[in-house]
Amino acid sequence: MAHAWSLKARPQGMPKHTDFAMIDLDQSTLGAGEVRIANRWLSVDPYMRGRMNDVKSYVPPFALGEAMQGGAVGEVVESNDDGIKVGDMVLHMAGWRDEAVVPAAQVQKLPALDVPAQAFLGQLGMPGMTGYFGLLQVAEAKAGDTVFVSAAAGAVGSTVVQVAKAKGMTVIGSAGGAEKCAWVKSLGADAVIDYKSDVPVLKALGEAAPKGIDVYFDNVGGEHLDAALAHARMHARFAVCGMIDVYNSGAATQLKYLARLIGNRVQIRGFIVSDYMNRAEEFYKDMGGMLAAGTLKRQETVHEGLETMPDAFLGLFSGGNTGKMLVKV
Repeated sequence: MAHAWSLKARPQGMPKHTDFAMIDLDQSTLGAGEVRIANRWLSVDPYMRGRMNDVKSYVPPFALGEAMQGGAVGEVVESNDDGIKVGDMVLHMAGWRDEAVVPAAQVQKLPALDVPAQAFLGQLGMPGMTGYFGLLQVAEAKAGDTVFVSAAAGAVGSTVVQVAKAKGMTVIGSAGGAEKCAWVKSLGADAVIDYKSDVPVLKALGEAAPKGIDVYFDNVGGEHLDAALAHARMHARFAVCGMIDVYNSGAATQLKYLARLIGNRVQIRGFIVSDYMNRAEEFYKDMGGMLAAGTLKRQETVHEGLETMPDAFLGLFSGGNTGKMLVKV
């Protein structure tokens, strides 16, 4: 019997274990053009919190009592499609479960890059693409820019740090705690701010970038975004892909320095990685080159077993991951 996690109740504030429930999945025969996948790795991402609210957004909310979705990598164990063979390793969006039956049109064979399969859920998958296109296309970052990255020890942020350094930029990262800060430094960051220290982010950023910043890559919102506004140079560009500070509280971000965007002509642009999915080949080519050159590092925090999925998800909001958060099925 296949199993999946469902949303039992919509969280109020920080999700609780009681908001989730394991359900059985129907193991029906395959229809035309469908494939059955034994999931090996499940992606755990902050954006999933938004889908737990019954509000209009860029993706529909999770339905109560039904299997949840998310990125997954698995092995095809049965196929009714000529283009997908048994034994193929594929990427798809029917995560939060140990087995998935999906149309073959909704799966992607893993690109031919010399990395473990789970890398395509992190640095070489959706988080990596988010960082890559957010930095280079949304923020239009270029060699010589000073870039500030929040949540720099996460899957997206750590990719931004490394791509920015590979493209000739000065990078300031923010992370929580000495261990994570040391890891971000090892990725090549020129300076790292420990947001858990006694020094406010506003002051720490001013010391790390006395001449200001040209680019801010925002994963956090809150005081990080406000500090970036305070130290933004003329014509600075902000790429906003996440605001984990407010995902559970729902409170509006207080921005004391918002008015600085007027005089300094700061551009703030939100984006969704799906805007750039049609450019995946470009991403894999460039990142593949960096990989071959040995300029990319990645780290994973792995929970073992489908039953640990809620634990892994809740860990995202308590600093429980360095690099990509994954569940190994």
